[in-house]
Amino acid sequence: MTKERELFDVTIIGGGPAGLYAAFYSGLREMKTKLIECQPFLGGKLNVYPEKVIWDVGGLPPTTGEKLIGNLVRQAMTFNPEIVLNEKVTGIDKDEDGLFVLRTASGRLHHSRTVILAIGGGILKPTKLNLEGAERFEASNLHYTVKSIGRFRDRTVLVAGGGNSAIDWANELSEFARKVYLTYRRDTLKGHEASVTMLERNGVVCLPNTEIIRLIPSERDEDLIGRVALKDLEDGAVAELEIDDLVVCHGYERETDIIGNSGVRIEMKDEYCVKGTPSGETSVPGLFAAGDILWHEGKLHLIAGCFQDAANAVNRAKQYITPDAPGWGMVSSHNELFRERNRALKKRLFAELAGAPK
Repeated sequence: MTKERELFDVTIIGGGPAGLYAAFYSGLREMKTKLIECQPFLGGKLNVYPEKVIWDVGGLPPTTGEKLIGNLVRQAMTFNPEIVLNEKVTGIDKDEDGLFVLRTASGRLHHSRTVILAIGGGILKPTKLNLEGAERFEASNLHYTVKSIGRFRDRTVLVAGGGNSAIDWANELSEFARKVYLTYRRDTLKGHEASVTMLERNGVVCLPNTEIIRLIPSERDEDLIGRVALKDLEDGAVAELEIDDLVVCHGYERETDIIGNSGVRIEMKDEYCVKGTPSGETSVPGLFAAGDILWHEGKLHLIAGCFQDAANAVNRAKQYITPDAPGWGMVSSHNELFRERNRALKKRLFAELAGAPK
């Protein structure tokens, strides 16, 4: 069989937390596994906030998004799945043998006995400023994500947006920036009450009922924003604010075209969520879902919840291929697959302890 026609037991679409854990767990269940991610990197939405601290993953102390991505990727690679990056799946079909064929934007086809859909809320694209010439500043000081808080040290920053993301970044940046302003179109913010309260405590200057109407280049460098023109939506007055950076948090456009363009009919709960069962089954036999894309009664939209989704989906995929297989994988503490790995880990641990100062 050629590489083009190579058949996998399970193909996971999406490289976020749900997809990465599914890759680990399918290896645990001794399935030939492929993971396809449309971005050139793994981690999914965690890449939007690499320096934010995450508190609510069981068994982990507070950790940054970047560190969590690293841990998830290392775990996912335990059983050496095939990872395909920069590959956008555009549709899912079934052939005459009942096998899945995944169509991609590159024209490549991927063949699989089962599929796990783990695309989160779809491909996320930040909603950009609808201002003429705004794109010219994207390579300099117009930001739609914050990848390094340190670069804003001692700078004047304007954050645009009235939701949780904008409020959170305004609070985070206030610890590093010289001054932080927050512009939003309404008279009240839509964020969590505790986070809104922190804005005043952190010295963030809130500018309600305002919107950005123009970006003005710096006098020393025309490819840098030097000032922004803000319009007061109550009286129409316009004022200019001198800044070093602009961070725009106007939400994300979600692209879930893969579902509508598929030859198999995937039942949806709404525009963004696949209707399924707590075990990850969808309306298509052999096609399962995990993470934010999956909806079922009792669904919990947390990173911690997506791990159970992933394990359930893998277990059902295993039984779809091998009906008499156990309904779940052997826990790691009793699993023969980890025997040699455990020996190596213990050996390294004892060596480290032996070398530790008394």
